[in-house]
Amino acid sequence: MFTLSGNAWWIIAIVLALGLEAFTLNLCAIWFAVGGVGGLIAATFDAAPTTQWIVFLVISAVFLVLARPMAKKMIGTKQTATNADRILGEQAIVTQTISNASAQGEIKIMGQYWTARSADGSEIPEGTLVRVREIVGVKAIVESLQSAEGKEG
Repeated sequence: MFTLSGNAWWIIAIVLALGLEAFTLNLCAIWFAVGGVGGLIAATFDAAPTTQWIVFLVISAVFLVLARPMAKKMIGTKQTATNADRILGEQAIVTQTISNASAQGEIKIMGQYWTARSADGSEIPEGTLVRVREIVGVKAIVESLQSAEGKEG
């Protein structure tokens, strides 16, 4: 019968963790591969299986908690602005009355028509000047500039 030594199990665990990391690329499984190396070293020195697992868990946890944030910061994901981001904070004109209750409304901004909803839930009539506060899915969430000016004054 074929049996695997403790070292072989740790090598398999390391390869699996590296494979999972290569598949997901989210800097989680790599730290278990590092912990697996610790377990492999402990197994090489004939440590008890319990000791090997403790070494694996401690090293994995330490690297996951301490090194992951630094690695993510160093790698840094560069956020690319989309065309939709360009309309944030911009003024638009309501082309169809905005009513959250009846799930309707439309604005025209930069030559494009967007489905729109009111940020505060109020109805905004056609022809009103609004400002885009955020984008949720494919809907622009807007606030009326007339009511915003009235609150400030």
